Amino acid sequence: MSKRLTSIQWGIVAATVVTALIHLFLGFQFIADALGIVFILNGLGYIVLVVGLYFAPQLAAQRSLLRWVLLGYTAVTFVLYFVFNGAASFNSVPGLVTKAVELALMALLWLDRGG
Repeated sequence: MSKRLTSIQWGIVAATVVTALIHLFLGFQFIADALGIVFILNGLGYIVLVVGLYFAPQLAAQRSLLRWVLLGYTAVTFVLYFVFNGAASFNSVPGLVTKAVELALMALLWLDRGG
């Protein structure tokens, strides 16, 4: 990494790591089920994207593309939570907390699009 991260970028890293850890935790909770594998892969995807975005100097030229990919990845994860869970989506405090973190992540990624 050739430059220091801004406070918005550190916020992106923090929100991504929190979201990834929640998905990984849920994945290991449901490891015997196919849903567990989906959660684990989702969590790993978040980690790979944020590492590529800010901590892999060889990908610095692709930073703008990676930011958009992470934004899209987060948006798909956000929407699919409500699609798969329907009305029950609003009964899960951990689920709603995770969605709040993902909304914050999307907002931060949008704000950082020029950085």
